[in-house]
Amino acid sequence: MAMMRLRREDPRIVGSFRLHRRLGAGGMGVVYLGSDRRGQRVALKVIRPDLAEDQEFRSRFAREVSAARRIRGGCTARLVAADLEAERPWFATQYVPGPSLHDRVAEEGPLRAADVASIGAALSEGLVAVHEAGVVHRDLKPSNILLSPKGPRIIDFGIAWATGASTLTHVGTAVGSPGFLAPEQVRGAAVTPATDVFSLGATLAYAAMGDSPFGHGSSEVMLYRVVHEEPLLHGVPDSLAPLVRACLAKDPEERPSTLQLSMRLKEIAAREAQGLPAARPSGQRERGEERGAVRPTERYTERTTERTTERALERGGEQGGERQPVADRPTGGQGRPGGLRAGASRSSSRASSSRTGGGSRAPQSRTGTRPGTRGGSRSTSTGRRPANPRLLRQRLFVFVVVTIVVALGIAAAQALQG
Repeated sequence: MAMMRLRREDPRIVGSFRLHRRLGAGGMGVVYLGSDRRGQRVALKVIRPDLAEDQEFRSRFAREVSAARRIRGGCTARLVAADLEAERPWFATQYVPGPSLHDRVAEEGPLRAADVASIGAALSEGLVAVHEAGVVHRDLKPSNILLSPKGPRIIDFGIAWATGASTLTHVGTAVGSPGFLAPEQVRGAAVTPATDVFSLGATLAYAAMGDSPFGHGSSEVMLYRVVHEEPLLHGVPDSLAPLVRACLAKDPEERPSTLQLSMRLKEIAAREAQGLPAARPSGQRERGEERGAVRPTERYTERTTERTTERALERGGEQGGERQPVADRPTGGQGRPGGLRAGASRSSSRASSSRTGGGSRAPQSRTGTRPGTRGGSRSTSTGRRPANPRLLRQRLFVFVVVTIVVALGIAAAQALQG
């Protein structure tokens, strides 16, 4: 976290803390790095003078600081001390060393999926403790998340709570950061724990993409997109995109709970760290295999059956007194067995017609024997069917051979596949 020297107008001592550096300034006040007599370092925020004169602000601030004392969780900056009656109210939280998530992404680019999931799981677990204390952060964003050596920490609860239950303070102005506010905050509706879930989803999208899921623009443009347009998550890894999209649902009731988020993000972080693909239910895997391309074993079986059938047909043609070259036989549209059977029909018909009386060959009908169709039509122009017993035996022989070969091929493929 960047530190700056104290300015002339900055106080040197606040309460029992000595101030050393400026940590930053915001719309509600200035944050200083301080320490107590024991050397414990704190981040101390002093409220702006104009807000200090607002009695309604002071009463709300007192209620929220009281709630902050009840939060027990390792993912938040612990409240150390506060003075609500001072001329300028202040509060001090545990100092967290390390850059903010915003600064880390700005300097090093988008984080890996495993890191995003790990940070998100810790933040979700921290929000569980926050919500159990009856508190809603209302301003969760990358700059309010510090990446300490012990894990991420959520800060700036005081500023978020100090705005009170009303989200809109002026017409068209929302307290918070455009692009990370939930739609109900923009509309001025009541906030709930689901409000923080939306902000967490936008924060995780920023960590994964290096940009807000609602792009850039003026505050009015950003707030309109949050309420009316869907987020852009093209750069979010596939393992995280569905969960982040669920967090960014417009309807608060459609968002997952912080406990559900924590469990799911821990699972994703573990799988990403091991380099494993996202898990799919067994039913989806089975359906995917059924709809997928032909497996190698299936192609092997098909080719083996086709070659064996061709050899059997050649042997059958030689025994019938006529041999038809394999290249001349039609194989159907894609070389399927149906086309081979059609070729076998024509070969058998020619063998039969060559043996008709008088040495003359009866004209053969071409109907029903086109490539790719089953050879069911074997009639001649005289309408008579061939009734040669030898030809019938040949066909029976071919049928038995093909059946046996196909059965052996299927058995071999199943053995290879197993």
